[in-house]
Amino acid sequence: MTSIEIYIAQYYTVLEYCAIFTAVIILISSIDDLFIDAWYWIRQIYRHLTIERRVDYRALTADDMRQQQEKPLAIMIPAWLEYDVIAQMIENMVSVLDYRNYVVFIGTYVNDVATIAEVERMQRRYRQLQRVEVPHDGPTCKADCLNWIVQAISLHEQENNIEFAGMVLHDSEDVLHALELKFFNYLLPRKDMIQLPVMSLERNWYELVAGTYMDEFAEWHAKDLVVRESVAGMVPSAGVGTCFSRRALITLAKETQNQPFNTDTLTEDYDIGERLGRMGMRSIFAHFNVQFRVKRPTWFGLGPVHELILTMPLCVREFFPNTFRTAYRQKARWVLGIGLQSWEQLGWRGSLINKYLLFRDRKGIVTSFVSIFAYVLLLQFVVLYVMASTNIWTVRFPPLFRDGTWLMTVSVLITISLVLRVVQRMYFVTKLYGWEHGLMSAPRMIIGNFINFFAVSRAWKLFLGHLFFGTRMAWDKTMHDFPTTDQLAHKRARLGELLTSWQAVDHNKLESALNDQLHKQMPLGRVLIAKGWLDDETLAEAISFQTGLPRIKLDTAAVKINAGLLPTEICIRWRIAVIDQTASSIVIATANTLQENAINQINKMVGLQIEQQIVSESEIREALRLLSGTANYDNTAPLLGDILIEMALIDRVQFEMALTEYRPQRDGRIGDYLVAQGVVSPSNIERAVQEQRLRTSTMTANVSLPSLESSSV
Repeated sequence: MTSIEIYIAQYYTVLEYCAIFTAVIILISSIDDLFIDAWYWIRQIYRHLTIERRVDYRALTADDMRQQQEKPLAIMIPAWLEYDVIAQMIENMVSVLDYRNYVVFIGTYVNDVATIAEVERMQRRYRQLQRVEVPHDGPTCKADCLNWIVQAISLHEQENNIEFAGMVLHDSEDVLHALELKFFNYLLPRKDMIQLPVMSLERNWYELVAGTYMDEFAEWHAKDLVVRESVAGMVPSAGVGTCFSRRALITLAKETQNQPFNTDTLTEDYDIGERLGRMGMRSIFAHFNVQFRVKRPTWFGLGPVHELILTMPLCVREFFPNTFRTAYRQKARWVLGIGLQSWEQLGWRGSLINKYLLFRDRKGIVTSFVSIFAYVLLLQFVVLYVMASTNIWTVRFPPLFRDGTWLMTVSVLITISLVLRVVQRMYFVTKLYGWEHGLMSAPRMIIGNFINFFAVSRAWKLFLGHLFFGTRMAWDKTMHDFPTTDQLAHKRARLGELLTSWQAVDHNKLESALNDQLHKQMPLGRVLIAKGWLDDETLAEAISFQTGLPRIKLDTAAVKINAGLLPTEICIRWRIAVIDQTASSIVIATANTLQENAINQINKMVGLQIEQQIVSESEIREALRLLSGTANYDNTAPLLGDILIEMALIDRVQFEMALTEYRPQRDGRIGDYLVAQGVVSPSNIERAVQEQRLRTSTMTANVSLPSLESSSV
């Protein structure tokens, strides 16, 4: 026996005492978890055997929600440095929502120029979008931004003589379901706060950090929050997918000098849920099953991607951070607000059950350290076990953990609890993401524990720095990702559907324009512009969004430089202008995507690939006048060919066939050419020119009008 072996034996005993302390803390936390488990499963069994078997039981359906008259709803989106995702989020939201009576309010800071530019670009596209300016530099906190949005909503109500029935809270990375607003509309005003589940969008198997969010939210929002509502009658807001009734926000504003969101906390969502609960407001954590279309790759990427239709609760989906640093920094803000600031500001108020739920929310500020301490102890026990098995260390004192002792009983209970934790986590993850992610959720629990450890450490550091040194706690920005169109697995709407969803054209006008489109054989957008129901900027934005082609501003210098790459008659026929050329492609500006026969014809002429970019109708008219030598005319004037077709003085097919042989330098003015070909009469040409003059005079004041001789296009 050596002194080193004695020291190791003594150290082993110290480790055992540390293990006792750790085991007791873990057991207390496990009992808490077991209570939640028992309540959830007993409730599920009870509801299945009683409520769901009643003769008069009938589940809510989508048709029930669609039959409700649409109440005005406001959507609040606070934005700080969201320039990379805000446009995609708005585009997706407007395109999928099955609702029309809503306005979106986006709060931006005066020093966030990039986000302002993106929001204003979307505002030109979507009539239901309002930008709210926070009149001071950011970042402050989300609550501050939201308070300015609430004031803007109140002003909008006064100016437009309306009252919003509910205000919906979202973030700029959220992916919404079509029925979300229908669901809120159905429950308002009976409920004062409606919280939808929040779920992570599906990640690849190797994205382990992001996978922890999939696992945690799958269990929390399917089980824990259900229990919380059941035992306490209230739920905290998740910060997204939350709808507040008008009554709720007005009541909050009255008691806080028109500042309904608490600017002294970084988790204003959790805080507002607690305050509404104390006020006796009616809240609900809503579960309503809907269908989602998802694209799921084969495991390990060894097979094709499958498109699936999943039935799951109506929820808000988003991508959560996928790096260790961004994950623990985001969670540190949650811990700081929920675990530390709420303790400082709210204390331990309320009923016994409320105190228990506060304990459950705050225990992580301790147990996250205990979990990592347990890993460190386990690693040392393994090392000592190997040393003992190989006779490197032979001296041992009587162990504290022996069969028949209470310590072994505690160990067994902890082991059983751990197995239950893993099995239930796998169950809830499998329901949403498949058995492969269900299996991966077990090892991801270890990664999650390390993320939580770093998050809690950072939260304590920030909180103590604020407490003792007055360090300011500002909006700790997390950069977000937004899924691509393929990841969202939804199809682009037809142009008419898109314009009505943008509220750019109402349904009656759209139906009228569609009828005219059939008779006049003109593109739908040009019909709407001709009737004065749509401006060409909105049309260009819509076509760009629908096709996925870039929307550009026409550079007339580029048109002049590249004028010789295609014959002028081809540009006139297909209403295009060449703006660039590379070694492998030719870049074309167009107000509408080219037809297949146009692409084939141009390909044969230039032998290059065609890249299309979208410009407005007025820009194309300007380009065509420039190419035909009449660029001094106002570019708002409609082209003669468009007028002839619109007035049914010529058939589009006839017009395009005539353009096939038309050469401006040889044949002169297009009106004269059409008359010479017998396609249209001189009197009809005169009628079209008069109409062209009339429209030009109404579009542009104090502009010299083109004569018949100068109307070449």
